[in-house]
Amino acid sequence: HFIISPMFKKILTLSFLVVLTLSACKNKTDESQNVSLEEKKSNKYDKPIDINYTLWNLKSNDSLKKVFKNKFTPQELTTLVSLNGRDKSTIFQADSVIVPDKFEEDFLVYSPFPYQVTSLKDVNKIALFSYAIQAYALYENGNLVKWGPTSMGSKKHLTPTGLFFTNWKGEEIQSSFDDEWVLKWNFNIENKEGIGWHQYALPGYPASHSCLRLLEQDAKWMYDWASEWVLADKETVKAKGTPVIVFGSYDFSKKGPWLNLAEDNKSNRISSDILEAEIKKYLPEILKEQENSILVAQQTTK
Repeated sequence: HFIISPMFKKILTLSFLVVLTLSACKNKTDESQNVSLEEKKSNKYDKPIDINYTLWNLKSNDSLKKVFKNKFTPQELTTLVSLNGRDKSTIFQADSVIVPDKFEEDFLVYSPFPYQVTSLKDVNKIALFSYAIQAYALYENGNLVKWGPTSMGSKKHLTPTGLFFTNWKGEEIQSSFDDEWVLKWNFNIENKEGIGWHQYALPGYPASHSCLRLLEQDAKWMYDWASEWVLADKETVKAKGTPVIVFGSYDFSKKGPWLNLAEDNKSNRISSDILEAEIKKYLPEILKEQENSILVAQQTTK
């Protein structure tokens, strides 16, 4: 048996209490840090970051084009081509380009679409294409997850507007209209007309033959993101794919609307009210098809 003096007992008791206190403080600090991180994450896009833009006039100015080309990092150049509705092969053909006053790592901060859309909270996934600003937005349960530029149908070959659903896809296919057109990461949204989104040149205006052109990295990402339809047989659709809404119209008499950002950094934004009005037209059908797709998936796994 060991005999412990009363004084030593007091020291042990005090030491134990100190350890408990420090541990409680640490847990409290960790909890507050976790809450802080969660709050920061959830509030990240509650208020759009205020970004201003400058207009660079590159027309017939080779020296300025050279400065422009050498001034920006590859990542910054990726941001610039997206903001100007172009790709890296066509950006230096532009007469004018808009340049943000600061470059953010997360491209979502430049979004002309709202970060949250209340009416979409029960919609698992949806793609929205705005003809007016030649841009798309992807939402999951009402939260914006991705956006980017597009080149939709030309004045002669307008892209139809309304509600569609993704159906079949192919990594690299030949156009049914012209077999010289190779469409990479193609995802059809209208089977009979052969309309879909895919990678192709973005010249800074609507130039396609009714399809929805995308940057290759965007088309590849969306190729995996959206769902294909489920067929019972060659003629019968058992379940539709991801809903797609194409809306608005483009003013072909004017240059790209994003160029107006130099004068008004909010000029290119699609308001929540506009989106809510468009979504309201199709929401019952979207939710009905989503419920059916879930049932079909459950039946398939049984």
